[in-house]
Amino acid sequence: MASNQANTQQESKFSLPMNDLERQQVNLDEHVDDKKEFDYSKRSQWLRAAVLGANDGLVSTASLMMGVGAVKKDIKVMILTGFAGLVAGACSMAIGEFVSVYSQLDIEVAQMKREKRRTKANKNEGDENEVEDENESLPNPAQAAAASALAFSVGAMVPLLAASFIRDYKVRIGAVVAAVTLALMVFGWLGAVLGKAPALKSSARVLFGGWLAMTITYGLTKLIGSSGL
Repeated sequence: MASNQANTQQESKFSLPMNDLERQQVNLDEHVDDKKEFDYSKRSQWLRAAVLGANDGLVSTASLMMGVGAVKKDIKVMILTGFAGLVAGACSMAIGEFVSVYSQLDIEVAQMKREKRRTKANKNEGDENEVEDENESLPNPAQAAAASALAFSVGAMVPLLAASFIRDYKVRIGAVVAAVTLALMVFGWLGAVLGKAPALKSSARVLFGGWLAMTITYGLTKLIGSSGL
């Protein structure tokens, strides 16, 4: 009996450290999982913004080219119009994103300064570590501007490349519409996958919106051009 009690006491002594180690391991695994989930969410937001920027460049440049093509059949005019739309749109996206993210940066920096003052007053080391982590995750306005301009340019290149080497007017218009249709379906599918939405509905919605924009631009430009204004 005495030996059994001694063994039981020894097992109880060694069981507590094992439980503590297990709890620490579980907490570490949960922290790693949370970090992975956060990183995935952050990456998906960037990718989704890139897809939306590319879709914007695709629709706006294609609509602009279709509008000019409604009254001018010359390939040079159509290509120059699309190129001007690419440059203007990329610059506009970059400047707008830079200003927006810089405003967000100013707000977060001001919040961090308030947190640092509160941390110094309370002298809490844990809060200091949190402030340092937040400092590493501050948004980068230049990076956001470059990403937006690049995404817009990628989308705008689709109709430009589709129309660049086709002399015949009707074939050129058909090639632009076909290329834009395929790209809209791909962008809609990517946006649905990143946003965890139904792919078919998302692709159809994006496709319908792009067609509508090109149709309205083409129709109104054709109407105004034929009226002699």
